[in-house]
Amino acid sequence: MIDLYTWSTPNGRKVSIMLEEVGLPYTVHSVDISKDEQFKPEFLAISPNNRIPAIVDSDNGLAIFESAAILMYLAEKTGKLWPTDEKGRWNTMQWLMWQMGGVGPMLGQVHHFLRGNKGKAPYAEERYLKEAVRLYGVLDRQLAKSEYMAGDYSIADIATWPWISRFEWQTMDLNRFPHVLRWYKAIAARPAVQKGYQVPVPQPDGIPMP
Repeated sequence: MIDLYTWSTPNGRKVSIMLEEVGLPYTVHSVDISKDEQFKPEFLAISPNNRIPAIVDSDNGLAIFESAAILMYLAEKTGKLWPTDEKGRWNTMQWLMWQMGGVGPMLGQVHHFLRGNKGKAPYAEERYLKEAVRLYGVLDRQLAKSEYMAGDYSIADIATWPWISRFEWQTMDLNRFPHVLRWYKAIAARPAVQKGYQVPVPQPDGIPMP
């Protein structure tokens, strides 16, 4: 049994989707970041960086924070969604790190400046939107060559897709990126993704679709 500490954000949805995909039983603990629950001492004991998601594995008592680390741990634990051959493993790893170092931080800044504080910092809006367009282009070119980001469906896709699911927050028209659009719809149709997207707060409108 996995205890999942999470909220309805792209980073949080990575782990609930992963847990659904690999079929591990889990218990959800909501950490409402709008109420600063991530600063509670009991959560900080699990996630010292006061960020969701985090997990505790009841099989061994291991607590893990940082979404990519959690995805890798769950992939190792179950033997799923991360290739075992050296080439495939590192190909998947590099795209996972691309999401962690680029997609997450940069699109998060787009959310902050264009959606949450529009008009307050025109330079920042232009800078981060331009970088978002570049990252979408990188993803589109990769998906022109491969059905999924690193060949087969993997933790790289699971890490990236929840951020793309907020394309409306990023003022992105997915029709500009046809390979991203094809990939996005294919992943959105997966039952595990549909279930994991609804954790921990149900979304009445479901997954956003272009």
